[in-house]
Amino acid sequence: MPGHAHPVKVERHDVRALQHVTNTGTRAVRTYTETPHGLYVDREFVAHPRIRRWQAHLLPMHNLVVCRYDFHGRREHDYYLDVAQITHDGAVWSVRDLYLDIVLHDGLMAEIVDTDELLAAREAAFITEREMHRAVDVAHHTLASLARARYSLREWQAAQHLSLDWTPTPVATA
Repeated sequence: MPGHAHPVKVERHDVRALQHVTNTGTRAVRTYTETPHGLYVDREFVAHPRIRRWQAHLLPMHNLVVCRYDFHGRREHDYYLDVAQITHDGAVWSVRDLYLDIVLHDGLMAEIVDTDELLAAREAAFITEREMHRAVDVAHHTLASLARARYSLREWQAAQHLSLDWTPTPVATA
């Protein structure tokens, strides 16, 4: 098996149960809010050495998860955008991570990372050729649109006709 290859990470967000299920376990979620563009998530990172809190917007139409981390120490970046396939069935949202990520230093720069992971995953047949091309297309299109927005998430979301609120009020679930 090629170096750095790992199977696709698939996460589940159970809105009713307020649970985020990852490859490392099930975590309690503080807030889920469905928005016109997708799903907002806010959860604590318990006993994590670098991260205190994670907020994210799952954006199915853009094939992106836009993340914001609250670090214990120095801020490493402002936003982290995961290229992903996002689906939902009722109150359960699924995120299939397609390896490529964009690290955004708001107003300064952005870069695509983890290309080595994408290529290793394709070589190991963890993803199809079509999925690999889709991930590359989404990452490069997003990077280009961030550049046109002067690497400002606020300007980028306005150009995409998005409104990403990082502190929404939770919606009561039945």
